[in-house]
Amino acid sequence: MSNPNHPSAKPPAKVQLNLGNLPPKMNPADIKANSSQYPRTPSRVNPNNPPWPAYRGYHEYSFAHATMGVRLPTILGKAIDDVWKTLNEQSDEERIIDLINCIHRMEDLMNDLQNNAKLRPIADDGAGDVALWNKEIAKFFRGKDFMNAPWLFAEAFKYRRLRECFSLSKFWVDYDVFFRQKCDTFSRSSQAVFELSTRFSQPRQADSSLSEAEIAEKNKLLFLELTQVCLWGNSTDLSLLIDMTEEDIKKLQSTGGDHLAATEKNILGNNLHKLADYVMTIKGGRIDFVLDNAGFELYCDLVYADWLIQSGTCSKVIFHGKKIAWFVSDVTKKDWDWLLNTCVYGQLFENATDGEMDTLRTMGHRWKQYEKEGKWKYEAHPFWCTGYTFWDLHSEAPDLFQYLSEADLVIFKGDLNHRKLTYDCHAPLDTPFQMAIGPLASEPGAPPVCSLRTIKSDVVVGIPPGVGEKLDEEEPGWKISGKYAVVLLSEGRPGDKPQYAS
Repeated sequence: MSNPNHPSAKPPAKVQLNLGNLPPKMNPADIKANSSQYPRTPSRVNPNNPPWPAYRGYHEYSFAHATMGVRLPTILGKAIDDVWKTLNEQSDEERIIDLINCIHRMEDLMNDLQNNAKLRPIADDGAGDVALWNKEIAKFFRGKDFMNAPWLFAEAFKYRRLRECFSLSKFWVDYDVFFRQKCDTFSRSSQAVFELSTRFSQPRQADSSLSEAEIAEKNKLLFLELTQVCLWGNSTDLSLLIDMTEEDIKKLQSTGGDHLAATEKNILGNNLHKLADYVMTIKGGRIDFVLDNAGFELYCDLVYADWLIQSGTCSKVIFHGKKIAWFVSDVTKKDWDWLLNTCVYGQLFENATDGEMDTLRTMGHRWKQYEKEGKWKYEAHPFWCTGYTFWDLHSEAPDLFQYLSEADLVIFKGDLNHRKLTYDCHAPLDTPFQMAIGPLASEPGAPPVCSLRTIKSDVVVGIPPGVGEKLDEEEPGWKISGKYAVVLLSEGRPGDKPQYAS
């Protein structure tokens, strides 16, 4: 089981947490002994009763415990510091008082976190997701608190409450407490940024000396490399790298070919070559990215999507981001615009050469042109920022399910998306990916789905029998270290017409 005290997963300094009266701890041995009861039948599955047992904050053996008790209060504390910094830059009294009220609401949230308060309804701040949140709370989580609700829902609820702190204000509705951190981390990623820009800034030139088969093989090799770049770019997750040095970040972001060859052995569930074979059949199609982190990871996603356009694989790439600041480093429209404009106009990298900056500007201009031409499109459906997992996507957001069903492939990036795909529950490690993602594999119209995820939390599926058990013995922090990854593919049911419940 994941061990938060393992050197590979050491948490920051502890914040005092009052656990109160909680149910008895459920340990892995108990779960294994009861494994014949799982997975639950579809009629018995709901947000408080996932297909396999949920991870909950009071499970001391899990990363959920470290997150709810340590990481979330720490993240919130840093967010409050950020708002005070902004407050000190203000001169208008009305704006200052409005922001102080936001801080008071954040302090109320901190108090609820530290004292394990019950989950209350979201205040009606005019947002389109309020009814979805409050329906789920009323139906499945009435009387539940931060530590005994399923970890995924409790963590998402915390971020929606954080949004509420600002959405109830007059002047600060769109304030992003994490924006400074996201920008700063990208500015410290120069080595990897320029390694990619110098290789991929120039448009692809057709090589007339190569046969069609040789061109196909070259494309496949490039795709395999870029998929790994896109995969490991997820290593820089701000919610997990609270105390990372610049040198640590550089190591995580190494994109050299030799490094990628060495890291493929750490892809425990590896459908990489199956994915490449499928993508090579797509001509002028549409691939969707359900984005994860802003900054360097988004930059890697854009390099990847650029190649998909230039190679003729895609005529359109849709990027699905978040409407609000979410899980520290998730991409918002502001992050998207900032990155594209920084590539073209920014001066973030003090030690960059003129030549390096030219390569970055060349790519930035091309990317902005894709956006103008409609080849790239950023979208942010409200469903991505609810407490529902993607098992409920077809029923709670049928318009979004229909839209995704029109894609040739949907790539879900990162740890949080993987948790939502798999219901974030204690499934056996060798559970087939198609089974773990439920309706998003089995519903009529389900698109081909790929999860690119470096492993940073307890839920792991789709790996060969015995591999995880061996790592549990030899490397107890493996599930939260970010050292290992999965590239998992579901073929879906793209030929069938989506069906919706009335």
